[in-house]
Amino acid sequence: MRGLHADTGYLLYRLGLRSGQLFNTFLQESGLRLRHYAVLRFLVTSDGALQRELSARLGYDPSAIVGLVDDLEKLGFAERRPSPDDRRSRIVVLTAEGRTFLRDTDEAGLRVTNDLLDPLDPAERENLHGLLLRIVEDRPS
Repeated sequence: MRGLHADTGYLLYRLGLRSGQLFNTFLQESGLRLRHYAVLRFLVTSDGALQRELSARLGYDPSAIVGLVDDLEKLGFAERRPSPDDRRSRIVVLTAEGRTFLRDTDEAGLRVTNDLLDPLDPAERENLHGLLLRIVEDRPS
């Protein structure tokens, strides 16, 4: 029988937990959690997204997205606007305050990632990143 650390899925799970803990600690002052940060990071690469798109792309339950966007709106980091394609739908867009928050937290976010990946040399980090991208991009959202 294999030991727990022989299971790659378990190791990925543990890595995810550790990453979440480190990011949540870094975000604690702002009142945000990693899930909020993920929404902001997604929005910075788009001109806005429907809530159902955020749910599908980030892998979060649609009801969780509603609460996350509500929180981000209260902080002034995101807002819902009418969709140009369908007046019944609303898109979520990043505000100037949201962009400023992300810009101000970039360095700290990189420090968290560097702390997490400290045991790896730069080539190993790049290799890990490439392998994770292959896994993530090969799966439907």
